Amino acid sequence: MKDAAKLFAYFFAVVLGGALLAPPLFWSAHRFSAFFAKYDFESFFHRALLICALAFLWPLLRSLRLHSLRDLQLDKNRHALRDVIAGILLAAIPLLVGAVVLIATRIFLLKNAVPWNSLGAVLAAAFVVPLIEELFFRGLLFGILLRGLRSIVAILITSAFFAIVHFLKAPARPSESVTWLSGFHSIANSFVQFADPMMVLAVFTTLFLIGWILADARLRTRSLFLPIGLHSGWIFVAGVVGKMTKRQAIILPWLGSNLLTGLLPLALGLITWALMIGWLRYANRPNS
Repeated sequence: MKDAAKLFAYFFAVVLGGALLAPPLFWSAHRFSAFFAKYDFESFFHRALLICALAFLWPLLRSLRLHSLRDLQLDKNRHALRDVIAGILLAAIPLLVGAVVLIATRIFLLKNAVPWNSLGAVLAAAFVVPLIEELFFRGLLFGILLRGLRSIVAILITSAFFAIVHFLKAPARPSESVTWLSGFHSIANSFVQFADPMMVLAVFTTLFLIGWILADARLRTRSLFLPIGLHSGWIFVAGVVGKMTKRQAIILPWLGSNLLTGLLPLALGLITWALMIGWLRYANRPNS
């Protein structure tokens, strides 16, 4: 069985397992403590997917016979800290400039009180989420695809999958009773967003571009440190701006529910991409 087929089998097992595990996970948690009553079924469905992804990861790795980072076309990076810091700045600065413009034009309004307690959660997310997602998407998934596909095809598949995973969110259904089929209903309902051309243009396209930029950074450096830095910079700035401002209106397709969705963030992403390419050419000069 080829690597791509093994990946497909892995993802199918994760989705099927998550759909089957979510209902008993929901029922058990709600019987165990009233604390979990505030969490809807979709929260448990996402956790079930994560549990299955971790549980099935070891069999996948064994079947692929991965022995070192070189098997995933990754090298040791002598400039790891430099790349992380550069990635954060390259992602953060254009996004900050965009946020300042939105505040100046009163599309975003500053809140009267700064929610300092929430900023800690943003900082934690900016550290943890890029680490986990880059290890999985640009490290494992992209590396496996590179073993049997051309780089452009591997980037296309990885970016599309990255966008789909973040784009598909089932609508809230608080009044629906949870049954053994609820997980499968969540999967089906997630695809409803693809019927809205405006949502596809505003959200999916931007997520796809972000995934492509991160994959390109990984390919150019043969390392995950620059993608982790870029990812962290985007999450941190978008999170801080989201906590410190309030929206006048959602202007689709130009601007979605946050600073990372819409055609305006897509344009800022293209600026980051151009800056990244220019910086890498400068940083990788023979005398660097």
